[in-house]
Formats: sequence, structure tokens, C-alpha cells
Amino acid sequence: MLKILKLGARNLARYWRRTLLTPGLIILGIVAVLLFVAVSGSFKGVVIGEITDSMIGHLQVHRRGYVASIDNLPLNLNMKPAQVQKVEQALAGMKDVVATSPRLKLGAMFSNFTETTSIRLNGVIPEREVAAMPKLAGRLVQGGMADGLVEPGKLLIPELLARGMKVKVGDTVVLVATNLDGSVNGKTFVVQGVLASATGPGGRDGYVHMDDARQLLRMTEGEVSEIAVRLSGLGKIAPATAQLVQALGEMRNPQGQPAFEVHSWEALSPFANIARMIDLLDLFIRVMLVGIVLIAIMNVMMMAVYERIREIGTIAAIGTLPRRILALFLFEGLLLGLVGTAIGTVVSLGIIAALNFWPPSINFARQVIVLTPSIAAADVILIGAIVLFVAAAASLQPAWKAARMDPITALRHV
Repeated sequence: MLKILKLGARNLARYWRRTLLTPGLIILGIVAVLLFVAVSGSFKGVVIGEITDSMIGHLQVHRRGYVASIDNLPLNLNMKPAQVQKVEQALAGMKDVVATSPRLKLGAMFSNFTETTSIRLNGVIPEREVAAMPKLAGRLVQGGMADGLVEPGKLLIPELLARGMKVKVGDTVVLVATNLDGSVNGKTFVVQGVLASATGPGGRDGYVHMDDARQLLRMTEGEVSEIAVRLSGLGKIAPATAQLVQALGEMRNPQGQPAFEVHSWEALSPFANIARMIDLLDLFIRVMLVGIVLIAIMNVMMMAVYERIREIGTIAAIGTLPRRILALFLFEGLLLGLVGTAIGTVVSLGIIAALNFWPPSINFARQVIVLTPSIAAADVILIGAIVLFVAAAASLQPAWKAARMDPITALRHV
């Protein structure tokens, strides 16, 4: 076996120009794939982290039908106190749940006493919202949160609204909301802070204290619109969803349907579609890598067989077994794939390390996202294995042709 490897390496060295070209194409393909996987994975991770850790959470629980009408923020589909208690009991029994935050969502009119516009509001319990959304405080561009996320009587507003209405921290504004029975109520607030816009739904939402939201709606009971859930990791979403759906399944509405719906961030954020497109592009670029390796190695090996017909006939005539001839050409193809894979992987990891030392940044949804590319060892191994497998497959047909060649016909070849 070692002799065949040495002979294969010697044969490749004889045609060094062509030999260098083939691993060069493989190196180019591997670098493109690994860099795309690393950079796209970093982009996805940063944006998903921003969405889940500052707005949506990993999961949300709603009363059935609420999400279908969420654009209208329907107050008649809020969860009643008994339902909230049931959901929180179920969440308390789940080991993967890190924090939960009940929210009361409502639409209101926002006035600076000169102009009026609409605003979406989240009534929150500050300490629970901060625990469930650890990156929310990082979106603050003006004001402070020294005494809590949002204090009673104060308001956090989105940057776009603050800029458009020329409102700054410390200004007094009025919020006017219509409650469930159609009556209108207004309340003055002081602007505590301004939040930078973020990707996905919630980027233009304001925040008030839960008590203020209930007073604005003249709500006598502790209703909430949703409960946002933070888990110990993104990988826990599927099992946690199944567990929560099972735990809440016994509660039914008057129509006999489940009273609650559990939605992951993917069901609530439009960025999930972009993430799926990135995964699809990842698949396509891997297919392109397979095509590059297949065409490059098959071309080289077919030329090698054609150019060495008399050589093949000679070694066959002196008693070399067909399987050894087959192995010789297979090993040559594998060596090409192995060299290209090794160099391509080293180059890719070097570039990824450089990108972490000088991290690139991009503008996305009015935010500057700093990327820190990284790639899992499993992805590197998988891509390397794909290249070696395709290299062997591409060498098989030329090697089979060489092994089945008739020695007499081969020796007569000019």
C-alpha cells in the first residue's frame, strides 16, 4: 500500500503544472465554502441574538388567535389572571426556562402637545423584562436605566419616533388609549429614554411600566397579552415548545380547542425567512464545491490515463494485478483531494482568524452589526470528508478504465 502511495505521488509530480492547477481549484472552493459558512453563521447568530435577547425571546405564549390578529393588538384576546397563573406554573416546572416576562401590549396615540402620532406600547414588569431580554438595555441611545428598565410614570420611546416628533429625554408627553369597552383615557408621561431601532417586529415599540399600562386602559384585572420566554439556548426551543404545548394542552376554550398557542421566534420574526435563505445558499455553495472537485479531478485523471496508456500496458504485461492499477489511480485522485483539502482548510482558518482580529461590520436594518466569524470543527470535518469522497468518486471511472485495459492493445498505442 505504501509503495502505491509513493508511486502515485511520483506520477503526480511528473505533471506538476496540471497537478498544481487541480488542488488550486479545490483550495479556492474550500476557502469559499468555509468562509461563507463562517461569515453567514456569524451574521445569523448576531441578528438572531438581537431578536431573541432584546425583543421577542426564544418563545412566546399567547391566547389562541392573538397572533393571527397581532397587528390590531386585540385587547379581547388578552390572557386572564387565571390563565396567566396556569402558564407561569407550567413554565416554572421546565428546567430549560431561564426567565419569563409577561407583557401587556396596546396601541396608543402619542402627543408632544404639538403633533400626534401612533405608537405601540409594551407594558412590562421591569425586572422580569430585563432578565428575559438582557440585550434590551444595550439599545438605549439616550437616557438611563439606573433605577430600572422603565420607572412608573415614565416611558421609553423608539428612536425613529423621537427623531420625527423632536422629543428628547425629560420631555413630558401624553399617551391616549382606547380600552376594551371603547372608552378613551389619557395619561402624561416623562420620556426616560430613547431606544435604537432593531430588526424585526418590536423595533418601533415603546415601553411603559405594567401598572401604567393597566391604568391607561382602566384595567381592573391583571391581564397580559403575552408571556415572553428566555431559554438556556436556541437548541432548546423545539423540546421546550413540545413540553409547554403538552403542559398547556388540557386547557381548552369554549370551542374545545387548545386555549393557548406557543410560538418560537422563527414564527414571529420575518428574519426567519432570511435565515432560511442563508441556509439554502449554504447548501448551494456546497453543491458548487462538489462540482468543482468532481470536474477538476475527473479531468486530470482522465488525461492521466490517456497519456499513460503504454505505461499502463507495460505494468499490466509484467504481471501487475488490475486491482493494483485501480488502486494506483484512485490514490492519485485522493492525493489531489487531500492536498487541496489540507491547504484550503489551513488558508480558510487563517482568514477566519484574521477576520476575528480585524472584525468586519455591516449595516443591517439601521444597525451596525460587527461580525466575529467562526466555524465549528464538525463543519470543517464534514466539508473535508465531502471533498475526499468526491475526489475518490471522480477518480473511480478513469481508474476502472485503466485497470480493465488490455495490455497488448495498450502497448500498441501510439
